[in-house]
Amino acid sequence: MEQRTLGRTGREVSVIGLGTWQLGADWGAVDESDALAVLDAAAEAGVTFFDTADVYGDGRSESLIGRWLQSNPGWQGTVATKMIRRAAQPSLAHATPENFRAWIDRSRRNLGTDTLDLVQLHCPDDDVFASDRVFDDLDRLVEEGAIAAYGVSVETCAQALSAIARPHVATVQIILNAFRQKPLDEVLPAAVQAGVGIIARVPLASGLLSGRYTAQTTFAENDHRSFNRRGEAFDVGETFSGVDFATGVEAAARFAELARAHGLEPATAALAWVAQLADVSTVIPGARNSAQARGNAGAADVPSLPGEFLGAVSRLYDEQIRPQVHHRW
Repeated sequence: MEQRTLGRTGREVSVIGLGTWQLGADWGAVDESDALAVLDAAAEAGVTFFDTADVYGDGRSESLIGRWLQSNPGWQGTVATKMIRRAAQPSLAHATPENFRAWIDRSRRNLGTDTLDLVQLHCPDDDVFASDRVFDDLDRLVEEGAIAAYGVSVETCAQALSAIARPHVATVQIILNAFRQKPLDEVLPAAVQAGVGIIARVPLASGLLSGRYTAQTTFAENDHRSFNRRGEAFDVGETFSGVDFATGVEAAARFAELARAHGLEPATAALAWVAQLADVSTVIPGARNSAQARGNAGAADVPSLPGEFLGAVSRLYDEQIRPQVHHRW
């Protein structure tokens, strides 16, 4: 699989990575054997980047990855985790050196490592991004060897641009997909100029872009696609990329037609659309089973998408999606 440099970390990572939120919580139940099989399948397909967080299943996702790493010492990859959302309101008041160390120590225990490869501030409030002290504290943790590098996970393009301006931010993780194109305007060009890596999350718009959903599709009660459609639990932009479900289903049907007209399954085309953006370091789709993990990785092998397809996707976005999301994030 193609490897790209992950920003200021200097590490080489696979262009298709693996997001592991679903191995922890909020996507319906995934048992341990299935979760470990997902990690196996991804690694066998050439994935060298796993993304997790300390709050995914209250550490379950990290712990599963830690167990997998112990059983697979030969895997040459990078594990990124996140911190700050263990606080009820992830504001500047919670971004203290004491909290950082406690959260990082917990993640190190879960993952079974002395030094975390990459720690990302997990979508905190704006005041965290504005604080010089926060980034000085993160620099100190790098100097101490607790973390090798740090980045940020953001909700908005404004937060991304603020972080990119920081001299030691290695990566920015942001929602980027065919239904969330605003990062193309300013964030990706700024990141490239600064040497900051871009980790593209929610590349399938919470599954919409797989083309499998209809207006009648339902999800488990413990799936955020049921309980967060209006932002009841966290930023609504994390669920279906902020597009209302009815609009999303209709637009996804059009996307599916475009993909199949070019001989591609919709999910594969959606992942390739992101992965073929040269300024993206890695794309992190989730997977609930090994077949999904292998299918996601296969998107790295898609030949360059034709201009006809790309133009049609842009028109679809402008006509149906842009009015709902472009001004918000």
